[in-house]
Amino acid sequence: MGIEVVVEGLTMSFGKQNIWQDVTLTLPAGEVSVMLGPSGTGKTVFLKSLIGLLKPQQGRVLINGVDMVGGAERDIYETRKLFGLMFQDGALFGSMTLFDNIAFPLREHTRKRESEIRRIVMERIDLVGLLGAEGKLPGEISGGMRKRAGLARALVLDPQIVLCDEPDSGLDPVRTAYLSQLLIDLNARIDATMLIVTHNLDIAATVPDNMGMFFRRNLVTFGPREVLLTSDEPVVTQFLAGRREGPIGMSEEKDAALLAAELVDPANHRTAGPPVIVPQLEPSPGLPPRAAVARRRERVLGMLDSLPPAARAAIRDTYARAAAAPTLSVPRPGSGS
Repeated sequence: MGIEVVVEGLTMSFGKQNIWQDVTLTLPAGEVSVMLGPSGTGKTVFLKSLIGLLKPQQGRVLINGVDMVGGAERDIYETRKLFGLMFQDGALFGSMTLFDNIAFPLREHTRKRESEIRRIVMERIDLVGLLGAEGKLPGEISGGMRKRAGLARALVLDPQIVLCDEPDSGLDPVRTAYLSQLLIDLNARIDATMLIVTHNLDIAATVPDNMGMFFRRNLVTFGPREVLLTSDEPVVTQFLAGRREGPIGMSEEKDAALLAAELVDPANHRTAGPPVIVPQLEPSPGLPPRAAVARRRERVLGMLDSLPPAARAAIRDTYARAAAAPTLSVPRPGSGS
């Protein structure tokens, strides 16, 4: 099972530029979380802060009692081994085959025999659907295959926390759909805590248990997916609808005068019905149920009274529909069904 990640009062600046401030959230153990936000809001910086590659000026990131911000370097180094990190571009070595790219962390950080390394690498290659491509170079395969190879490499050290930095970038909608299913299937198989940074609204709507969003140097919200998907925060509704009208501008946020002009423009007054919560993806047939689902249900129902009314209603509706769904019977061998 994955490990809980506790973030307390994290503040990050580069010189005089404040990236985000006072970020506090908890990534629940074994659940899948997504972080959204316009470009330039520091989502990748946040990932690198969790793993201790960047040092925020204030706050803590607690993993198994180790502070990844201010803890001893030896403890941070050891705790970093609990992570698997999937970079935007896969970050593969161009002169190495996919097999050697995926084997690299095992050869660098363990003393395993080559026979054991081969077994582990081929298992991960099979897990991400790349069997038969292990002898190819990164330049000989598609962008989607490179993404999956990067994911396989992130998994070879059996991480308990998996961080994915824009895994959908450069992929067409069909490959993105396959990737979304792969992420859910991965969580079903290894029960790791997962955080995915993305701009993709399809991934955001169908994959996570929890969702958050950065804007204007702050964490707008973080919690069960229903909280963000039913939010009436202007920046959230604008982002999820992909509209020009709202606080997000082309470069950064819009100024007060432009926002006021939008409010008095009749063309911007659209009638919107209640938000539709798209069902979360389930593991592919033949895989075990996600262990995170039962844990999340207990956790979310326990905090229900503290959530906004729209989120409470959406959560109740989701679980009511799940309870009413028919249970599929599996035919017995030889039954003729």
